[in-house]
Amino acid sequence: MSVRGRPLSFDRGLALKRAMEVFWSKGYEGAQLVDLTTAMGINPPSFYAAFGNKKAAFCEAVDLYIETIGCKSAHALNTAKTARAGLKAMLKCTIDVATSNESGGCLIVLGVVNNFAENHEVWAYLKNARRKTLAMIHARLERGVMEGDLPANTDVKVLASYFLGLTQTISFQARDGVSRTALTRLIDPAMAALPLT
Repeated sequence: MSVRGRPLSFDRGLALKRAMEVFWSKGYEGAQLVDLTTAMGINPPSFYAAFGNKKAAFCEAVDLYIETIGCKSAHALNTAKTARAGLKAMLKCTIDVATSNESGGCLIVLGVVNNFAENHEVWAYLKNARRKTLAMIHARLERGVMEGDLPANTDVKVLASYFLGLTQTISFQARDGVSRTALTRLIDPAMAALPLT
């Protein structure tokens, strides 16, 4: 019979939310254990008991980010009546998210920038999340073609990569301090890339 450990003496969900904010602000490499435990209001043994290690905590934080923050862009993309309206709404939402915290940017894009051997696991985790975003944009464009708001000869693959790339550009520029107003000016040229029916 296995022996149960002591129950956690803190709110794990709240601690994870605070860890997500640290990772979002500092990135995986920049977030030190002391940053995480200070923000979470716990000591290192409690951190390890609750999350296992920094990599596991980061992956959980990424999942929370996708469920609570990243889902806003997905919702905007998929609930609009047309692919064009959905992509425009997604870009607006991406700008809102990228300019919503002090450091700027998106955790999925900037959480791990360098694919060093010691960071490969978390880098691959983010890469997989970005692939899912690409697939979602691709599916929405295909739906636009099927529903007739984009022409049949639309190059869905290229446009999906283009719009994903633009979301990444927005994230990097927001991290560099580019204003919401300046980022919003990128939307109209982006929409011009969509073929007319």
